[in-house]
Amino acid sequence: MTDVEVLKEEPITLAEVKEKLDIINKRDKQLNTAAAKTYEYAEHFSKVDNKKIQELKQKLNELNVPRLKERHIVKLIDILPEEIDSLRAVFVGETITVKQEDLNKILEVIKKST
Repeated sequence: MTDVEVLKEEPITLAEVKEKLDIINKRDKQLNTAAAKTYEYAEHFSKVDNKKIQELKQKLNELNVPRLKERHIVKLIDILPEEIDSLRAVFVGETITVKQEDLNKILEVIKKST
């Protein structure tokens, strides 16, 4: 099997995955099995269109929540939690503790953007 070199790693939302797979599908005329299943999953579960993604990323970054990373923001955009408990669940297992006031700010931004 051929070794694949990872050139760059960055978190992207499900909607962005779908968009990239659309480009590959147009280029190659067909997706392989794994890519087709991934596309189907992304199509089914992505909740935000690409225009709103950048706006939402920017607004969440502007909150300046300590230790909130791009991967957290992407996960928040994919899930779009509607209540505090769902929002807290995003950070379970992470080495980040978010203050209640920051959770409220995040939730407010998400609710306004959707």
